[in-house]
Amino acid sequence: MKWEEQYQRWLLHKELDEDLKVELEELRGHQGFLEDAFYKSLEFGTGGMRGELGPGTNRMNKYTVRKAAKGLAQLISEKGDAAKQKGVAISYDNRRYSKEFALESARVLGTDGIRVYVFEELRPTPQLSFAVRKLDTAAGIMITASHNPPEYNGFKVYGEDGAQLAGADSDELLRRVNEIKDELSIDIKEVNELEEEGRLSYLGAEMDEAYEEELLDVIRDRELVNSNGGDLSIVFTPLHGASKVPVVNSFNKAGYSKLHVVASQAEPDSSFSNVSSANPEEHVAFDLAIKEGLKTDADILIATDPDGDRVGVAAKNKSGVYEVLNGNQTGALMLHYLLSAGKEKAILPENGVMVQTIVTSPLGKAIAESFNIESVDVLTGFKYIAEKIRGYEKDNSKSFLFGYEESYGYLIKPFVRDKDAIQAALLASETAMHYKQQGKTLFEALDGLYEEYGYYRETLHSFIFKGKEGTETMKNFLDTFRKSPLELNDGFQLERVEDYLEETVYDKRTGTEKPTGLPKSNVLKYVMTDGSWFCLRPSGTEPKLKLYFGVKGETEEDAENKLKVIVEPLLKKIQEHQS
Repeated sequence: MKWEEQYQRWLLHKELDEDLKVELEELRGHQGFLEDAFYKSLEFGTGGMRGELGPGTNRMNKYTVRKAAKGLAQLISEKGDAAKQKGVAISYDNRRYSKEFALESARVLGTDGIRVYVFEELRPTPQLSFAVRKLDTAAGIMITASHNPPEYNGFKVYGEDGAQLAGADSDELLRRVNEIKDELSIDIKEVNELEEEGRLSYLGAEMDEAYEEELLDVIRDRELVNSNGGDLSIVFTPLHGASKVPVVNSFNKAGYSKLHVVASQAEPDSSFSNVSSANPEEHVAFDLAIKEGLKTDADILIATDPDGDRVGVAAKNKSGVYEVLNGNQTGALMLHYLLSAGKEKAILPENGVMVQTIVTSPLGKAIAESFNIESVDVLTGFKYIAEKIRGYEKDNSKSFLFGYEESYGYLIKPFVRDKDAIQAALLASETAMHYKQQGKTLFEALDGLYEEYGYYRETLHSFIFKGKEGTETMKNFLDTFRKSPLELNDGFQLERVEDYLEETVYDKRTGTEKPTGLPKSNVLKYVMTDGSWFCLRPSGTEPKLKLYFGVKGETEEDAENKLKVIVEPLLKKIQEHQS
């Protein structure tokens, strides 16, 4: 069906939501906006969907949410009455229509006879993952657009193990959702009717307490925290998102008495009124936290994204100025402390393993290997880390110790099966306290790691490709690059090419190929003989191409120079392609 026909189908639907109908009327004559809203269905990928809010088949609205929920309902119903009775847990963050979308999902599932548990108030993604496992539900739904701009929302699906849906179930759900052609005519019951039937109930304080109790197990050295929790000054901001309650409660229970919450960013706000970016990867997200840090002489600043799965950390640098650590640096500090404390207490398992993504700094691998801990690479996306944990538990082969990705996602204890900003906030604070007892800031501790393991430096550049033409441009660039990669000079020599779409690793020195051993994905990674590398990867959640770079130098200056030399020619090539 052409986009014009889809537009008319919506416009003439007798029972179309009044607010959406008004928006459609306002878009009359704006052909570009209407085409983008209707030229395709909002893509439902392996983990769910995410998009701009508004009317249309290519937008997040109650009808596209119903379509996604209907596909999940069909998948669960096919598994039988036992799966329907196990039900689905649903949570949501602070974004526009998040609670409404959560209830729309519950209405679709409940209408098909599936038990549904909805959080009474917004709660973070890791708590949804925990609830799925705690209640032993058949699936979970998280309504969130994570760290995307305010005009976005999303629908994420979780499997019965609390991880983002993967494997055969993911493929089957994708097929079912995409086969639903009329999202406007899905039958649903009213909320009060489902409540009366006993199919819809709510999760509250009891689930909060269960999650917070597990969070305390993240603490590695209870004696350290019990004795010094009152000495560490912490500034925390949930950036208007869903993490305030679990962070404040768990930190209070742990004994951190100097937790200062940024008041103007503490309450849920779908407009993100007091922050220019709700993504802790963007350093401007820390502007108000830094002001609060100066008032309180804070040792550590912590910011979580809207749905509470990513966390950023800042501390004072050599000059006494607050500086934001990147995701690789925070991960390296926490990993080293975790393993050091474990070794000191003689509790490191012989079969321990650390899991990281292919675009995460090799510094983590170097740290793990120095403690005789195995490190494993996976594709970008925490579902791949969760898959590894599931495999380790199934055959009892390895003990999961830590998992992380450079984009500020960390997991310490697998009672959650997605990245958990609240777990990471607790471990980062304990790490800061450990070094404070030695008279060091986190940046001074980081310098110590560089001196021991080498000067690793990484950076990330992103290029946005919006709309139908942008998606094609991004695809064409990757195809072009795959055929004629960049030739580097200044001493860089290519060692191997990892092509995850072709599932091959080509060793240029020997001229041989071997399998990547990882799932197929449109990702290219180039590794040099000195360990420097760069990677091209389309974002799985946003219309952008991400370029990752990493180097290792003998000194800080050497590393910075190497990074500059490897970054500039690739950025120039992309700019030429765009023009």
